Amino acid sequence: MEIEGSKKPVAIIIMNWNGARLLEQFLPSVCGMTDSTIADVIVADNGSTDDSMTVLKEKFGSAVKILPFDKNYGYAGGYNKAIKETDYKYTVLLNSDVEVPEGWLTPLFDYMESHEDVMACQPKILSYVDKSCFEYAGAAGGYIDCHGYPYCRGRIFSSIEKDEGQYDKSVEEVFWASGAALMVRTDAYLRAGGLDEKFFAHMEEIDLCWRMHLQGGRVVMVPCSRVYHLGGGSLPAGNPRKTYLNFRNNLVLLHKNLPREEGRRLLFIRRLYDALAFFMFVAKFDFKNAAAVLKAHRDFKEMRKMYNDFPAVNMLKKLPGCDCNIIFDYYLKGRKKF
Repeated sequence: MEIEGSKKPVAIIIMNWNGARLLEQFLPSVCGMTDSTIADVIVADNGSTDDSMTVLKEKFGSAVKILPFDKNYGYAGGYNKAIKETDYKYTVLLNSDVEVPEGWLTPLFDYMESHEDVMACQPKILSYVDKSCFEYAGAAGGYIDCHGYPYCRGRIFSSIEKDEGQYDKSVEEVFWASGAALMVRTDAYLRAGGLDEKFFAHMEEIDLCWRMHLQGGRVVMVPCSRVYHLGGGSLPAGNPRKTYLNFRNNLVLLHKNLPREEGRRLLFIRRLYDALAFFMFVAKFDFKNAAAVLKAHRDFKEMRKMYNDFPAVNMLKKLPGCDCNIIFDYYLKGRKKF
């Protein structure tokens, strides 16, 4: 099924799988606070078996376009399929647990329209639970340190800042934008190959943004736009499955996006850091998370065989925020804020 008949430049695509209650809670703000002259709201349903389709049809009607799938294609697969089946200049990948205020989309749209070299952007992402604080998944834009560890303005590891306007002065270039509310040029998304479905979950948007940088694009955070993200809906912090995916996908991220020899050197260093993380889990008698680290490295050895096309440019030497050692700064120097 292909959605046709729209002349609007922006598609706001919300991926749903058995999330009827989240749709009831959060979709009214997206429909009510989005400029309908520039954007269509689309719910791509990943083969839900709850009453999601009934909720969409009975409570939202023509305010929402529905793109039903025959099965669950996952987060990355679902978005790749949805974007291929729609035809908009820009696409916003918006989590189903995001509340938006009035006028949230226009600053993102205007900035993309006036800066053709920007391939992706995000709003300021605040916590739905405590709207005075940043939200873990993206905050005020993402970076990667010299050893490939992701962190954010407004959130370093588990330390989250209050939003006091400290990142509102200007639009800033970042390494990656959060998949919780990610606006992309659709053609750039497709050229970059979309989200890597082999990641399953976690860090696939970082990987996408890295590939956009390699193609010469920029990624930014637009501070005059903001959204409120509930977060933690899939896997809570400390869950061994989350630990596994974060460690494994971070290794894959580095392997596939760095020049081969530089990637090998960095991954050797990362093995040492990850060994330290393993022993820290053991010291806390957290054997499930310790086992997750081992499994992540074991499975990475197999996954890396799927990637044989390596870039010639090391973006960790070119983009802002990559020159710090966030592990050293956070744990040894006590740096808790960006």
